[in-house]
Amino acid sequence: MKNRTTVERKSERELVLTRTFDGLAPIVFEAWTKPELLKRWWAPTSFGVSFVFCEADVRAGGSYRFVFGHPASEQPMEFFGRYIEVTPHSRLVWTNDEAGEGGAVTTVTFEERDGETLVAMHDLYPSKEALDGAIASGMQGGFSETFEQLDALLVTLGASMKRLTR
Repeated sequence: MKNRTTVERKSERELVLTRTFDGLAPIVFEAWTKPELLKRWWAPTSFGVSFVFCEADVRAGGSYRFVFGHPASEQPMEFFGRYIEVTPHSRLVWTNDEAGEGGAVTTVTFEERDGETLVAMHDLYPSKEALDGAIASGMQGGFSETFEQLDALLVTLGASMKRLTR
């Protein structure tokens, strides 16, 4: 595997995931901000989870809502929050409000380098216990898989972009 997801606990409250993607920052950023693209990579396939609903109003003050279904669960899983900061092609900051006061604030940065984009995703939790709970849930393994799915999507998007520019 060329690109590997790294996960590092930076402090009692902060977890950082990084990965380099083959693609220009505007294309990678778009994959993080367009609902039709998010639905193609955000849910880890091996978990048996599928999107039921995906809404993202990606602007400062905008909101998002992702609803997932799983065959083993009668109740859908819902994730929602609001965007605090949106800097096209370089930075996204959002809240994770579904956990109430225990939700993290996520900051994602996109740094383009020689046709590739380094993505760093920082989750800052309100307490050590909240981060411990997130780690215990196995969420890091899910992100490794979703980032692999994003890699595959970027290959498709890159090929589409090349065809459009010819």
